[in-house]
Amino acid sequence: MRSQRLLIARSVTAAVAGSILAAALACPAQAAAGRAATPVRPVAASRAVPARGPAGVRAAGADLVNAATGRRLWSRALNTERPIASITKVMTALVVLRAGHLNRKIRISQAVVTYVQQHDGSSADLVAGDILTARQLLEGMLLPSGCDAAFALAGAYGPGWRAFVRKMNATARALGLRGTHFANFDGLPWPTEYTTYSTPRDLIILGRAAMRLPTFRDIVAQRTYYLPATRLHHAYFWQNTNRLLGSYAGASGIKTGFTLVAGHSLLFEAERHDRTLIGVVLDSSVSDSAASFTAARRLLNWGFAELRA
Repeated sequence: MRSQRLLIARSVTAAVAGSILAAALACPAQAAAGRAATPVRPVAASRAVPARGPAGVRAAGADLVNAATGRRLWSRALNTERPIASITKVMTALVVLRAGHLNRKIRISQAVVTYVQQHDGSSADLVAGDILTARQLLEGMLLPSGCDAAFALAGAYGPGWRAFVRKMNATARALGLRGTHFANFDGLPWPTEYTTYSTPRDLIILGRAAMRLPTFRDIVAQRTYYLPATRLHHAYFWQNTNRLLGSYAGASGIKTGFTLVAGHSLLFEAERHDRTLIGVVLDSSVSDSAASFTAARRLLNWGFAELRA
């Protein structure tokens, strides 16, 4: 039952109070914010993690993997399901890229603009009536995390967003993402904060699948993207929300995410010394927007040192 899958802090009983206290001690910012507890359901036994690991990694869930071999270097709460916010858009992009036809033209409807306004979602500031290609909308979705671009893509490639979300979940099953479910195409907290979720393990699998696609790699590695005005659309300038790009040597992606319950989260990849690491940190903080990037840097520094040892 769904109620068994997703637990909410306000409804926990005294029997689980100790576990809530332990989580609060592990992530004081989350406890201070008084947020609902993250959904918890181990879907499989985690691999044994060495006692030695990176210091000071602030995240409720995390994973660090050698991107080339798939060997896990370190993890935390590997198979615990959590809201993933806009990291959801990696799956949206994967479904679109696998479908192809990236030169297809998509008209931005007023419903797309209204949707972002109603949900107070991150936006690519798309203008109703503009016509953009699917490739251009992928830029607008993955760099500024535009929920409007995600909505437009889902509507075109479903066709209709409900059919598109079914494709997202079918792709998740095909990839073996056992602890993942998508209720929408952008990770916004509807119908609830918990209906779209994944695990650190699953997100690494998803990230590796997406980064195998050259177009995806090219897009998420960009710090900015400028689209000049034409007779079909206004001019757009989009900045990547991933602060690792340009600040961490070798960083090449992938996607940020944030809601009040998901916290600041990041799926990331970087290359050094001919080695590539892919990692994820979930729920690093609700109030500190830099926390996920700090956690990612610490993980990457530790991981590259381990690979060279």
